[in-house]
Parts: sequence; C-alpha cells; structure tokens
Amino acid sequence: MAEHAQEELPSAGYQPKDALGAAIKATMVTGAAGTFISTIQNTLTKQNVGAFGIFTRTGGTIAVFAAMGGAYEFTKTASANLRQKDDTYNTAIGGFFSGTMLGLRFRSAPAVIGYGSGLAILLAAFQYTGGTLSGFARDPNVDEVARKEYLRKNRRRSIEETVNELGEGRGVYAPGYEQRRAERIKERYGIDVPVQSPLETAS
Repeated sequence: MAEHAQEELPSAGYQPKDALGAAIKATMVTGAAGTFISTIQNTLTKQNVGAFGIFTRTGGTIAVFAAMGGAYEFTKTASANLRQKDDTYNTAIGGFFSGTMLGLRFRSAPAVIGYGSGLAILLAAFQYTGGTLSGFARDPNVDEVARKEYLRKNRRRSIEETVNELGEGRGVYAPGYEQRRAERIKERYGIDVPVQSPLETAS
C-alpha cells in the first residue's frame, strides 16, 4: 500500500500546479485586454453603433482574446503536470493551442494549423531565450547589492594603472602628488612650495 502511494506521488523536482485556476485567471486577464481592444475597434467604426457595440459588433475580439489566454495557460500547465517538467515544450504546446483559437476565427484548417504553429514557435523561442525582454533571470539566491559590489571590484582598475595611462591631473592624482608637485616647482623655478601632510589637509 505504501509502495503504491509512493508511486503515485510526483517527483520532488516538480510541484503540480492548478491548471484550472491558472486558466481562469488568464482568461480574465486576456478577456479584459480583448475588451479594451474591442472598445477601440468600436470607437473607430464609421457607424454609430452605441456603447454595447463592443459586445454586439466587435465582441468576437473579446472571445478570441479570452479563449487564447485560457487555452494557453491551461494546456501549458496541464502539460507540465503530465510531463512532471517545467520546460520550453510546455510553452510550445500552450502556444499551439492558443494559436488555434485565433485560427478558428478564419474557419479554415490551414489558418488553424498555421497560427498554432507560428505562435508555438514564437513563444517557445521567447521562453528558450530567457522568457524576459531583459534576458535571463538572475540567480534569486544571490544578493543584488553583493553582486553589484563584486562587479565593481572585478572591473575596478588600480590608481597606479590609471595614472600610467592618463597621467596626473584633471581630477586623477596618485598618492604623493603634492610632494612631487613641490619638487617639480623647486627644480624648475627655485620656489619652495609648502606641502601639507594628509592629517593637516583633513583637518
């Protein structure tokens, strides 16, 4: 009995998700986006169809957006639960079913397959390359402040190297600059320039 129960439990590396709940949330979000687009379409019509035109005239946009979001999230999550893996293939499967919802609007098999395949490739490529417009997500276990301090130290150049390449002046001064300046003035012009110690300068 215990062995049978252990076989039914999912692997420790993946936690099952609520596909139905995720689909309902996605449907509401994309349905709201579709309502916004439908409102714009209704506003741009040449005929005066009234406020309810967003449902009676351009309501198909709302239905397509809602169906695409719900189909994508449900199939992606259900696929992950069945495969016990959260990877790019789930995104591709969800993208295909989401694209078919858009293709059904044209009532032809090539449109259904074409839109499904196109959206699946697009979403899978986006997910495979990091899933964000800013690139791969950073490690959540690494403190962001510590990471930036490490990057600054890793790229920081010593003052001696900077002075050797740029020379002193323009705000770049190596330690002992005042003494060397006083010596140069003494050699060229014979003038003794008083040099303050670092403690006197700080006070």
